[in-house]
Amino acid sequence: MYRQFQGGTLRLMERGEYLKLLSASSERNKDPILNVLRRVLPDRGVVLEVASGTGQHAVHFARALPDLNWQPSDVDPGFRASQEAWRAEASLDNLLEPVHLDTTDHPWPVNQADAIVNSNMIHISPWEVCMGLLDGAARILPEGGVLFMYGPYRINGAHTADSNEAFDRSLKMRDPSWGIRDLDEVVREAASRGLEHVETVQMPANNLSVVYRKTAVMSG
Repeated sequence: MYRQFQGGTLRLMERGEYLKLLSASSERNKDPILNVLRRVLPDRGVVLEVASGTGQHAVHFARALPDLNWQPSDVDPGFRASQEAWRAEASLDNLLEPVHLDTTDHPWPVNQADAIVNSNMIHISPWEVCMGLLDGAARILPEGGVLFMYGPYRINGAHTADSNEAFDRSLKMRDPSWGIRDLDEVVREAASRGLEHVETVQMPANNLSVVYRKTAVMSG
């Protein structure tokens, strides 16, 4: 039994009443992402993971960073079920029950977090989902709080690899509102919300880790 997700194949495995999903790409990128998170996340506090997908990252990061309480979330109930299956199997005290979160909703179900982590979302969703992520980060992060975003980007309007250009075409064929975003445009939108771009890290497979820090407390 298989399901297509983000261009890769997921195996569905029975775990009680839940379906535990496994993404090969998440297995490949979890350690490179963790290496960046170790540097940029606070030592303690709550990390909200927006669009946690299968739940593999949530377990891996929560296990590696035991002083952080990890809050997974997703808009898709199937992914939340998978996250719960991974959580039940891992039995980690600092990994919380997944919640439904649509970035375009206001308010979010989580109204305070010390950091937000988001991977591989903004290119497989409409632009307003990215704007919702930035709006929500501006609302719930404290001054100095971190927003971490991972995925492929265009730089100065150009793709960074032929494979990314082909991937972008395939995304737009599936949904014209999808597509690889231009980093400068996301940075500008983040800055207008009090989120300062502080670091971009080159990652494997032509992806980037992009780190923002909240520079001022926003109302609302």
